[in-house]
Amino acid sequence: MEKKENRYHLRLDQVSAKTDTFVPASLEFDFSNHDDILHIVKLMQAKPLFSDPEEAAQFAVGLKLFSEVMLKHRSDPLFEELAQAFGPFMKKLKAS
Repeated sequence: MEKKENRYHLRLDQVSAKTDTFVPASLEFDFSNHDDILHIVKLMQAKPLFSDPEEAAQFAVGLKLFSEVMLKHRSDPLFEELAQAFGPFMKKLKAS
């Protein structure tokens, strides 16, 4: 049986830069995630962890992008220390 995943398209546009020679740039890619990221963003925005809803969205999207890659490469030594701490971190986050 095929594992079902949510599919997403992300577009990141640079709208300004700290230099005078700004050239607009963008990055686009498709990805999948086992979670409903948009729902998670709403949940994070409803929690009192961040006073700014946009900051809560940034945190949720960044965390889900990072954690999905980490899960796919869980046996890579690069993630060894993080993987040990990630489970307890996620439990603490979900409990808050």
